[in-house]
Amino acid sequence: MKVVSRFLLAVTVLALALAAGDGYAQDGGMKKWTKGKGWGWVWGPQDEVGNLNEMTDASRLAALKLVTQGKVYDLGLPYDRYSYKWPGHSPGEIMSFRSPAGVRSQKDLSFTTPEGGNTGITAWHSNAIFMNDNVATQIDGLGHVTHGPKNEFYNGFTSDEWGGDFGVRKADVTTIPPIVARGVLVDVAGFKNVEALPSSYEITVADIEGALRAQNVDVTPGTVVLLRTGTARYWGENGRDHAKIGQHDSAGIGLTAAKWLVEEKGALMLGSDTSGLEYGPPKPADSQAVGGSFIPVHVYLLVQQGVHILEFNNLERLAADRVYEFAYILTTNAIRGTVAGTTLRPLALR
Repeated sequence: MKVVSRFLLAVTVLALALAAGDGYAQDGGMKKWTKGKGWGWVWGPQDEVGNLNEMTDASRLAALKLVTQGKVYDLGLPYDRYSYKWPGHSPGEIMSFRSPAGVRSQKDLSFTTPEGGNTGITAWHSNAIFMNDNVATQIDGLGHVTHGPKNEFYNGFTSDEWGGDFGVRKADVTTIPPIVARGVLVDVAGFKNVEALPSSYEITVADIEGALRAQNVDVTPGTVVLLRTGTARYWGENGRDHAKIGQHDSAGIGLTAAKWLVEEKGALMLGSDTSGLEYGPPKPADSQAVGGSFIPVHVYLLVQQGVHILEFNNLERLAADRVYEFAYILTTNAIRGTVAGTTLRPLALR
């Protein structure tokens, strides 16, 4: 009888703990997230990682358990010199540095010549790449956006102190750890029954909640949230149709919805299929809520909360297959000093 009583007591204590929000089942094991507040500069004065510190072995393992079919969705968009981009970034150029014809005609490397022993005429292709670190499928690092007269970015770092001729020296892309997390697609365009959201459409909390109900899925703490506007359906081979893409690229999330996802739902990262995630131009109230900005959602997420932003994810196949929950995997190109992981190929596994 005493054994049964002890067992019942233990079960009761466990149930009360879970109901109170303790344990991995309730909060994804996150240590610093506070419901109603989110994160902020809570990881110490030298931190450059932000809320990605919340990922653990347990959270990664839980995400990978969502993979039951072995199906892979490539969320990257192909990029070249003609591709659409946000106007505040430079275009890219890929130039042949070496080609078989050039190697043969230049004759500047003796080992490439028949006289030097290369009787089989072996040659190679290599390219010089001049490209912005914020084009195509990308993740914004915490050093990307500055705000205020001191040019301050995440954790109080300033451009004056931590800028440089060869990129930023704090919170660059190399500080972004490999990301393995639960992902959720919020197909707002599908929920609204349109091919793509119209110009400057603001995705609201009601839109997100409605889409989640229709999809029978929810955002839980530690989730990567990808919001589909439908813009990427017009990318095609290389994003060359700037007029069509630009017509829809200004649709996106508003500040109220961003705060709801971070502070009430515990979203680990927010992303979309546009070049800037947020709708624009912003309402004056959104702009003034962060002290006056043309990109208030970026200021709130990157500078104030330490939440990375995902842009130009290709969400079309996920939407077509109605895959709304998956394991999200992303690693960046480790180029020190850059402020964003660029031309990436994140994966959704199901």
